[in-house]
Amino acid sequence: MKNFKRHRGPVTSTAAIPGSRRLVTGAYDGAVCLFDLDGGPLALLGFHRHLVNRVVVDERGGARAASCSSDYTIGLWDLASGQRIKTLMGHSDDVEDFIFVNDELGVSASRDRRILVWNLKTGAIEQVFDQHERDVLSLAYHDGRLYSSGDDKTLRAWDLAGGRLLHTLGPFELETDTCAIDAVHGRVLLGCDDGAVRVFELATGQEVRVLPAHRSGIKKVAVSSTGGFLSAAYDQRIILWDGAELTPVLELENVPHKWERSFSFSSDGQSVYAGTFDGTVMVWDAATGRRMSELSSDGEGNPCFNRVAAEAGGQVVAVSDDGWVRMATLTMDSAQWAERAHPPSGRMLMNAVALDATHRRVVAGAHNQRLHFYQLEPQRLSSQLEVDLAEGPINFIEIARQPEIDGHIFVACYSGKVVHLSPEGQILAKLPVHDGAVKSVRLHDARPLGFSCSASGQLHSWTLDGEIVERYLGHTAIINDLDVDPQGKFLVSVSRDFTLKMYEVDGGRLRSSFALGSRSLKSVCLMSSRVAIVGDYWGYLIRVDLETGAVRRKSIARNGISSLSRCGELLVAASYDGGLYGVHPDTLEISQQLIAGEQRPARTEHEGGR
Repeated sequence: MKNFKRHRGPVTSTAAIPGSRRLVTGAYDGAVCLFDLDGGPLALLGFHRHLVNRVVVDERGGARAASCSSDYTIGLWDLASGQRIKTLMGHSDDVEDFIFVNDELGVSASRDRRILVWNLKTGAIEQVFDQHERDVLSLAYHDGRLYSSGDDKTLRAWDLAGGRLLHTLGPFELETDTCAIDAVHGRVLLGCDDGAVRVFELATGQEVRVLPAHRSGIKKVAVSSTGGFLSAAYDQRIILWDGAELTPVLELENVPHKWERSFSFSSDGQSVYAGTFDGTVMVWDAATGRRMSELSSDGEGNPCFNRVAAEAGGQVVAVSDDGWVRMATLTMDSAQWAERAHPPSGRMLMNAVALDATHRRVVAGAHNQRLHFYQLEPQRLSSQLEVDLAEGPINFIEIARQPEIDGHIFVACYSGKVVHLSPEGQILAKLPVHDGAVKSVRLHDARPLGFSCSASGQLHSWTLDGEIVERYLGHTAIINDLDVDPQGKFLVSVSRDFTLKMYEVDGGRLRSSFALGSRSLKSVCLMSSRVAIVGDYWGYLIRVDLETGAVRRKSIARNGISSLSRCGELLVAASYDGGLYGVHPDTLEISQQLIAGEQRPARTEHEGGR
């Protein structure tokens, strides 16, 4: 095992090794590591070719670990030697969870909607459960029964030995991203996107109680060996519960700008661990809720870019996991950073930014549900206003250019709503246009018409009063981004179903569908009415001629392409690797690039994307 300075991306998962002071961690950089809770050096087990979504430790002795990755594989690791034992291959999309059933069997869940049962000695698939209708995200196991939950809004119970579905709970109103078993009290816990923890009897599947735990979607439920449990949600509250009484006991001390990504308990239940978007591991005392330490922190965080916006003259703004809003100039001949800024209330992971060149302002959106307004001055940003939307994390911002609503702001939120604000920041309306998180929003340049896509696979156009005009059908998975033809005649969208689709704005007819391989697509930008550029989660740009179907690909980054924006003659691509790339849209060659801080990792054959 090699010493490893720190993760170069959010830590997605932590798992305690029984009988030790060590944790296994996985992160967006594809690395699987060992953390020493006493401050010893970080040890690298190895890499996946893409981000790690989950790590687990075999609790029967703690000799093995497993890592689930978006490279569609599961890695098995010998923790004593630090060697990879085996790589399990059989899924066709991101692997989200894994369970060690016993010495010979393991179970995995994937966004390919399947649950696979593995022979861990041979690597063979022994059973396939494929009754889920959407992505499977979470697994729990106890005494021969397997439980699974995910994007089809259900909790399903399976007889593992018999290979059959026992019962299905739901569908509930919203997604059910996380489940866990409280073996002490004989219950199953289900964390839901409506902020509730639903509690069921293990033996019968009967609902015990619905706990209105949070104001926004729950990202994790985890159970302690003592029978207590925690719930953590996008409202940034982490609540510890009494498992017997089903009552809240305390909240963990909050560290707002860190934004935790995952949670687990120590083997004895005395500590809580969480990976953060800053690439660190947080440790709390479960008895008091007090934060005890932060491992692998250097104070700067990870500048993984989530969104970029640009204007024709070369001015660029970008937001990232570390909470900074960065300004830059990027032209065919030069690239230069300008001043960076963060909100007066402190750094917070940001996913959204928009640049209004006409009115010289920038609007950024954060995971704590707040919009931040800045005046755009030469080489600097001047903070003006902060608005709390209270609609979950903010995913995308669009600023109107039509004369009637010039400067109005439309915000895509995790709650499924698009929030409409005046140029001064007054909330004018909250439009309930989707069932799931809104991923992207655009406006028609000439008509009072909006467009948006969602995690529920919906793609809609709507009036500015929120009335649905068209439903664009055809995608079968999360739709991550869309763009609208400048003439307003058609729109394009990209999805986790690996396709770029082209629709007529009026009537909703699907004109073309382009299958772009087997790697999930993240971002799209129309360079003209004929050319679309797509960014994927592996660092590739894909140029698609919408008339001929001709496709050109090029790897430009060491991680996923999160966002694309036109910038004069260039296309600006933002990456989770901390880079902004000025690219020729015809050749996909990099003309200029900017790297945030010193976070750019050296390319290796193992490193992938988010």
